[in-house]
Amino acid sequence: MQIVRDLLTVTEESGMNGINVTSLLTKANLSHSRLSKFIDNLTGAGLMNKIEYDGKNTFVITSKGKQYLETYERFQNLADSFGLEL
Repeated sequence: MQIVRDLLTVTEESGMNGINVTSLLTKANLSHSRLSKFIDNLTGAGLMNKIEYDGKNTFVITSKGKQYLETYERFQNLADSFGLEL
C-alpha cells in the first residue's frame, strides 16, 4: 500500500503534464517489471490514467487516485494515533 501511495504521490506532484515511465522508475526505486505490475493495477482500478503520445507513455493521477491518497492519509493518521506503523 505504501508503494501505491508513493507512485500516486509522485504522479500527482507531476501535475497535469503527467510523468513518464523513466521518472516513475527512478522516483519509486522499482524494477521495470515490478513497476509494470503496479501500473497495470493502478490504471485498471482507475487511480491513474495512461496517455500514449508519440509512442511514449505518460501517467496522470485521476480524481479517484486523489481520493485514495486522502483516504490513505486519514488511515495513516488513525494508525499513528494508536501507535501503529504502516
